[in-house]
Amino acid sequence: MSMTEWLVAILAVAGSLFVLMGSVALVKLPDFYTRLHGPTKATTLGLGALVLASMAYFNFVKGELSMQQLLIALFLFITAPITAHMLIKAALHLKLASAKQTSGRENAEL
Repeated sequence: MSMTEWLVAILAVAGSLFVLMGSVALVKLPDFYTRLHGPTKATTLGLGALVLASMAYFNFVKGELSMQQLLIALFLFITAPITAHMLIKAALHLKLASAKQTSGRENAEL
């Protein structure tokens, strides 16, 4: 295997693992605020690594320079934080309750 193939493989596996961690966090975390944190952080990084793997493959292996993947990555990194911020603001406006272990209430009882 060439160095480029190793780079593509490492980026693809790392991206897949980050997307998997974000998906597990979405299911396992206790409340809306922490459920939103897992996917927005891990999935953004995971999809970024997958897009980088795709860019490396098509640029180095196929010899095609594709700006489409760069635009996908740019759009992803711009929209994910904005979407998370808007969802958090909506949750705060609706006064969604957070889980007891994440709200800091257990420290107030000490």
